[in-house]
Amino acid sequence: MLSAVDHVQLAAPPGSEDKLRAYYQGVLGMTEISKPPVLAARGGCWFAAGAVQLHLGVEEDFRPARKAHPGLRVTGIEEYAGRLRERGADVVWDDNLPGHRRFYSHDPVGNRLEFLEPLPGD
Repeated sequence: MLSAVDHVQLAAPPGSEDKLRAYYQGVLGMTEISKPPVLAARGGCWFAAGAVQLHLGVEEDFRPARKAHPGLRVTGIEEYAGRLRERGADVVWDDNLPGHRRFYSHDPVGNRLEFLEPLPGD
């Protein structure tokens, strides 16, 4: 029986760890978590915010995820979108999900990310 999503992994090109740290820590406000040494040798980096974990793994023939994406639930979505904009990230609002406010953004290597918050009463 499935009980939870442990993490979501996105791909990244070799040598992009500093850009990823700047974005996932500096823009999104996540904390970098240590990878086990055997996995750290492969490159990439892992981040967490509360129970949410995103793992960025190095892929030699990298292509950003432009359609596939993690959906990240946010509290205070207007303020969070402002935080991203203030730090230079794109914010593209989408009103097509009933009962939610949501927007999309892209990390510095082009991966798509969705941020959403249920509307009050839903």
